[in-house]
Amino acid sequence: MAVITFAHRGARTEAPENTLEAFRRALELGAGGIETDVRLSADGAVVCSHDATVGRGRRRLRVDRTTAAELAEHGVPRLEEVYGSLGSVFECSVDVKDPAVARPLVAVAETHGALERLWVCSPDLGLLGALRGERRVRLVHSVRRSAISTPLERHAHDLGAAGIDALNLHHTEWTAGLVSLFHRFGVLAFAWDTQESRHLRAALAIGIDAVYCDRPERMVAVVGEWGER
Repeated sequence: MAVITFAHRGARTEAPENTLEAFRRALELGAGGIETDVRLSADGAVVCSHDATVGRGRRRLRVDRTTAAELAEHGVPRLEEVYGSLGSVFECSVDVKDPAVARPLVAVAETHGALERLWVCSPDLGLLGALRGERRVRLVHSVRRSAISTPLERHAHDLGAAGIDALNLHHTEWTAGLVSLFHRFGVLAFAWDTQESRHLRAALAIGIDAVYCDRPERMVAVVGEWGER
């Protein structure tokens, strides 16, 4: 499996994060996938927003109390629009910010034939487990290492047994031995916040399966150079 290059919230250094423009630019720069965050709008649409509110100053709006059309005026796209405009041939890592959005998220991806390339990320194993009935979707336990209460070998076993596809940790929390451990149980190793070239190279050197970066052009270049080696 080739290393997946996820553009964190799109090409956020070139366009506002989590917008259609940022996602399009990331793919133009060669990223293999995009990363985004989703919530439900007041009218039940799956929208791409990291924060619970949008806007500036006193004119901030709560996403869950605002319609998708109103959110669009603030640059917040519907996931439906992302797939409709950009297609579905890219990997899509989605951080679930509200448990209620998980199943609608899967439904949107299924409508666009994108389930096999959808990576649903959450620290909540219960939420992920509830989605395991849909075998095509990919499930990612995204968490800080300090929040894992069980021994890591036990956690690797439990993730593999539950059908969780990957563990996503901050890049500083992975070691070669830890990557090997999770691979042994059939769990992929994802590393987020790999912003600098040295971070990316270090992650690749220990066998990381996917990286997340704010600068798609840097990420694509480093991973490409590594692959040529």
